[in-house]
Amino acid sequence: MSDLKNELLTIRKVFQNEVLSIRTSTEADSLRVKFLGKKGELTAVLRAMGSLTAEERPVIGQLANDIRTEMEDTLAMRLSQVRAMEKAEQLATQTIDVTLPAQPVSMGARHPLYKAIDEICEVFLGLGYVIAEGPEVEYDLYNFEKLRLPKGHPARDTQDTFYITENILLRTQTSPVQVRVMEANKPPIKVVCPGKVYRSDALDSTHSPIFHQIEGLVVDKGVTMGDLVGSLQLFARKLFGENTKIRLRPHHFPFTEPSCEVDLTCWSCGGKGCRVCKGEGWIEVLGAGMVHPEVLAGCGIDPEIYSGFAFGIGVERTAMGRFGIDDIRNLYENDIRFLRQFK
Repeated sequence: MSDLKNELLTIRKVFQNEVLSIRTSTEADSLRVKFLGKKGELTAVLRAMGSLTAEERPVIGQLANDIRTEMEDTLAMRLSQVRAMEKAEQLATQTIDVTLPAQPVSMGARHPLYKAIDEICEVFLGLGYVIAEGPEVEYDLYNFEKLRLPKGHPARDTQDTFYITENILLRTQTSPVQVRVMEANKPPIKVVCPGKVYRSDALDSTHSPIFHQIEGLVVDKGVTMGDLVGSLQLFARKLFGENTKIRLRPHHFPFTEPSCEVDLTCWSCGGKGCRVCKGEGWIEVLGAGMVHPEVLAGCGIDPEIYSGFAFGIGVERTAMGRFGIDDIRNLYENDIRFLRQFK
């Protein structure tokens, strides 16, 4: 027992001498490992306690614990002093000249696509709509079948869908969000659904395999086509000016009846005819119609009591008209020279 006791006292004395020579945080950590680490000198002595008798172990154990505590406290105190010295030295040698001009900070700007989404949503939020979102990886059931597009329907062929499995796909429209909203909520319903959609389109100046839509849905008692026209007219005037007019052309969408394509007077020539509108004076921007009774019924809403309208706005086309962009690829190429214009 006396040998272990002498070893412990010797370790304490050596430690006390070495701790005074510490000048850096790194040296402090090295000293801790040397004496208190798993392979340290104090730990090595404690492993030899197995040779002691049952009466000797508590005595040596108590002495070892007292020395460990003393060493830890001493090392912590010295480390605090060292850090204070390091801080003082850093302040003395790394003085900052606060009179120097600051480095210029390059500030970004809202992307034109998201500026368009914000502006469109703001119009409809002002009319009492709320924003609804849904998954971009969608079930075939929601993307097609609940919208009256069963397997084999010819309209599926025109959408060039990215399928992940037979029944899971990248959504081709934000209409599935409308279905999910109608399944989860009872009328009255007023939502706009912004988001990315995907179709296997060849990339050119007006087409992209990834693009954005904002769809709107209103379901309530007594909703008519007149309500749809009024909402879209307000949208057109808010985004493109008070003199903007809309034109409805009959069309067919499986999930609305009646359906229409909606044109706006050309934002470039005001309806006179120019290169942008190809001389027609009108530009197609969205599709719309009254929600088909079968779609309502499939979502648990009685079409004998409720009616509704829906519309889908192409964000890219709206942004191109809103900001005078002539090529959709500019919106995705991240050219800082192009994006800087929207600060």
